[in-house]
Amino acid sequence: MNKRKRFIATSIILSLGLFAVQLVKLEVRYQAIAVLSVLAYFFSAWALYKDLNGIEWLTVLILPVFYTAASGFFYFLLPERWLTRLLIASLYGFGVYALLLTENIYSVAAIRTIQLLRAAQTVGFLLTLMTAFFLFDTIFSLRLQFWLNFILIFLAGFPLILQSFWSVELEEKINAKVFLYTLFISLILAETALFLSFWPVTVAAGSLFLTTSLYVLLGVCHEHFKERLFKKTLKEYLWVGVIVFLVTFLITAWG
Repeated sequence: MNKRKRFIATSIILSLGLFAVQLVKLEVRYQAIAVLSVLAYFFSAWALYKDLNGIEWLTVLILPVFYTAASGFFYFLLPERWLTRLLIASLYGFGVYALLLTENIYSVAAIRTIQLLRAAQTVGFLLTLMTAFFLFDTIFSLRLQFWLNFILIFLAGFPLILQSFWSVELEEKINAKVFLYTLFISLILAETALFLSFWPVTVAAGSLFLTTSLYVLLGVCHEHFKERLFKKTLKEYLWVGVIVFLVTFLITAWG
């Protein structure tokens, strides 16, 4: 079976798995999502194994696992209708296929330069933000204590940020620069979640604000890593952050 067929097979199998998760009893759905996320790692590894080397067995496979878990958790928050289930499972399958193509480009680009790398980084960036939004929305919907929000957002953000920064560097090891930037941005994100825990904001608005914060932070750092962080680029990212902050502030139901 060639690589493209493995990508298609993995996408179909995981989509059916996501669909099946929604049919199990509510009491065991979290366990079912955990199992599906583990399967996502192994099926993605099977689809990409010929080009995976060293640290890529971790960095390349982080996003497929977290994308699967995030999609499964976010699925809980949607209406339990057959049409919705089929639509989400289908969209998830297309996302997995696009993700496998992206991760394949990363693994190949780590060895030699290819022209599709920039497009892959854009797709990976968008899927990282989508995955983050699903996870943030799930965490905020649980209405947990502020310190739990801090911990969970940090744990959810750290791996996503790590693989995102690695996708720019594409080195054989995770260097100190990538690790320190990942730690710093993850802490900022967790502290923002801590701040939002005391703000009377809706779950959707809070998740969108936190995702936008991640967009700004990742975008600025990506440009810095590429040595293309100019004043104009920085202002564009900052303006996005300011606008979303003001909108969030205005739509907040102040007591």
